[in-house]
Amino acid sequence: MFANWLTQTLSRRRLVGMGLGAAGGTAWIALHDAPRLAMAHAPADWPARGEDPVAELRQKVALSCRILAMVGIVGEINGHVSARVPGSEEMLLRCRGGDEYGLAYTTPAAIRRLRFDGRSEELAGQYEVPIEFPIHGETLRAHPEVGAVVHAHPPAILLCGLAGIPLRPVFGAYDPAAIGLALDAIPVYPRSVLISSPALAAEVVAVMAQREVCILRGHGVVVTGRTVEEATLRAIRLESLARVCWELARHGPLPTLPAEELASFAALLDPQRLARTDEYVWRYYVQRLEAEGLGLAPSADGAARR
Repeated sequence: MFANWLTQTLSRRRLVGMGLGAAGGTAWIALHDAPRLAMAHAPADWPARGEDPVAELRQKVALSCRILAMVGIVGEINGHVSARVPGSEEMLLRCRGGDEYGLAYTTPAAIRRLRFDGRSEELAGQYEVPIEFPIHGETLRAHPEVGAVVHAHPPAILLCGLAGIPLRPVFGAYDPAAIGLALDAIPVYPRSVLISSPALAAEVVAVMAQREVCILRGHGVVVTGRTVEEATLRAIRLESLARVCWELARHGPLPTLPAEELASFAALLDPQRLARTDEYVWRYYVQRLEAEGLGLAPSADGAARR
């Protein structure tokens, strides 16, 4: 069943283009199709650019939650995304309220402003901070360069972690952005506990060190990025790599690409080039949310649609 699902998923994602988790031989579709993607509309309830930077960040975090749910990186009510409030010791974090319907239906109202220690005046008895908020607060506190954090429970990453299958750059042009995450060994936090205290989060941060990703064995993953878009797409790419590694491991040892082939992708992994690709791919996912009825366009009464 997993093999059939994987084949269907990878075949479908070849249509997406470079930068998607399982993008393939048609890797330059996103770049060739940039003019069309540039016309993709942002959700109708987004504030005008520059009007309110914090409101824009709330929108992006809400979109990230919906995107990650749509592609199966998070499920039901589990997982959360945060973004640093620039110039402060605060973050915008996905919380739960009385109108909780799961991450696929996250609205900007669920994105609350908190200090790194979890304190906030925005909760007002209506929202609950995630138990594992220290993952976000301690990561952002330790790494000023990080602008966003994703914590999720992706199934393939979970399986690989439990089975001791390393995530390696097993393919090349199929998706260079994904293999870039695994050129060096991905750190693994060995405990399967809830990261519910600053002390436990500090352990994760120490294991993660300067890497952008960390697998929590028997639990999930922590992924960082300079932006919400970057952290979101890294999570998607890492899960796609894990799916391929899991399937390959069923047939024997994971393949190893020659060093010269890996080196040939250096230009594609340039941060500036990746940022441009991320912009296109993010637009794709926002448009796909709209197509699947999960966009943030307002309803007739002006409220964000569930």
